[in-house]
Amino acid sequence: MTETSTAVIRAHADGYDMAKPALMGRQAAGHGFLRAAVQARMGQPIRGLSPNAEIAAGFDAVLKSIDPLAPFEWIRTTEPERIGSTGVLYLADISVSSHARSRLRTGVGAYSLCGVTHTTASQNAMNEIAGLLREPVMPWDALVCTSSAVVETIRRVHEAEADYTRWRYGQAAVVEGPQLPIIPLGVHCADFDYSDQQRAEGRAALGLATDDVAALFVGRLVFHAKAHPHAMYLGLQRAAERTGKPVTLILCGWTPSPVIEEIFREGAARFAPDVRLIIVEGRDPRVRDHAWAAADLFVTLADNIQETFGLTPIEAMAAGLPVVVTDWNGYRDTVRDGIDGFRIATWAPEAGMGEPLAAGHENGSLNYDRYCGSASSTTAVDMEHLVDALSVLIANPAIRRTMGEAGRKRARETYEWSVIYRQYQDLWRDLNARRRAAQTNVDGQHRLSSAPRSLSTNLDPYRAFGHYPTHQIDPATRVAAIPGSTPEQVLACLEHRLFTGAPSSKDLVLRVFAAVQAGEQTPGAIAVTLNVATPPIVRTLGLLAKMGFVRLG
Repeated sequence: MTETSTAVIRAHADGYDMAKPALMGRQAAGHGFLRAAVQARMGQPIRGLSPNAEIAAGFDAVLKSIDPLAPFEWIRTTEPERIGSTGVLYLADISVSSHARSRLRTGVGAYSLCGVTHTTASQNAMNEIAGLLREPVMPWDALVCTSSAVVETIRRVHEAEADYTRWRYGQAAVVEGPQLPIIPLGVHCADFDYSDQQRAEGRAALGLATDDVAALFVGRLVFHAKAHPHAMYLGLQRAAERTGKPVTLILCGWTPSPVIEEIFREGAARFAPDVRLIIVEGRDPRVRDHAWAAADLFVTLADNIQETFGLTPIEAMAAGLPVVVTDWNGYRDTVRDGIDGFRIATWAPEAGMGEPLAAGHENGSLNYDRYCGSASSTTAVDMEHLVDALSVLIANPAIRRTMGEAGRKRARETYEWSVIYRQYQDLWRDLNARRRAAQTNVDGQHRLSSAPRSLSTNLDPYRAFGHYPTHQIDPATRVAAIPGSTPEQVLACLEHRLFTGAPSSKDLVLRVFAAVQAGEQTPGAIAVTLNVATPPIVRTLGLLAKMGFVRLG
């Protein structure tokens, strides 16, 4: 392993587990990333950072589901200095600014942070984006943006944050952020390489006749936070009327409740009465494969601000399907209009029209789903453009094949995970080089050495509340054992439930007590004798005094 080709991964299964009941796009993307990391590991272990053995084991279980032979090296969050030998901590989410705060204790130059965007619309995500300028985020950190649309969102937020910072602290305030490279999500193309026999089996499993034209949607079935289905229903209905072809819509997904599924079914019956509807369980791999293999074209008309990239269109391209998408967010980067499929024009209110929505989200009167849903409800898809595009694909198998093959070629050349992962490796090399350059530069060395070891919001409690006690225990405080106290009494007290969670180990408590009994009279002297740092000695003496076995002062 070298620090130039890999990263320590924040090892929480939630970001990578495709078996989760409430499966989200970020888990699918994370699982694809982890598969790429395993394939590129060159015989080395996957190094992961997590706070406890249970969380580490959960991540390792996901890792072993990918490759049972892939070794996992666990790094505890209490030993962040071990990240430095690799150089980069990969977070799998947007939380660079949060982790930059905790990195202060190790040193801002100890390692680089690398996050990646998924949704940017939530209050937490916006706080993280603004925090890239507020928090101790450095030029050797990066937030990977999955699309040019994400970069533009961040630019707009940072423009507003910089204006605020200069208003609050003066025009001379230095506003500095991390690297914002565009690296798209990827796809393992072989997963979508279906044979003619598999396509026949998929169509048979779904009861599709030879002349049925099957349009496929894959993803969560939630009209308030993903893609409102009305445009898809109405567009397919009108295209079916125009072409005279039998059209089937396959919704391969999952709903948060039976009520939502009922609404989807009712909507299809109302707005697409001549389009056959099939809803299948998208979390079942076999069922999902049947849906992908059976389809003739792919449709996803995202109109929601929580969408930033859109993984399913590139999966459809890998499957050789022409795609019909909205001209929206990351779809603009992935789908070439008229080549891989069609991008359908969209309309939404101009800036300044949504202040009540922003205020409602901020004050809690609109939860995240209702906030996104309210914005989505005012976004329109150009219906004439949509019907034209769908009609072309429904009526022309040759065009479907031509566009499908163009998309398949693009997926293999541009979005294959091995290609994407190499872009991450190049980024990590660059971050390491930037950090090393700062460490060898005179000005950089001064900045690194003068950085605080924590933020004002995370002070040592004995500093923040140091005015509470009558006296403070310091390295020179006099200490003596209470006559008659024994190690057995100390151990018995430690094992009582009243002292569950004591900050010192039993071994250290007993060693410190033995040192006091041997005549050591100050925490500083005990630290030298035991070859232990002074702070844990001081805390342990506070505990022994609390239990009544030593006298202070």
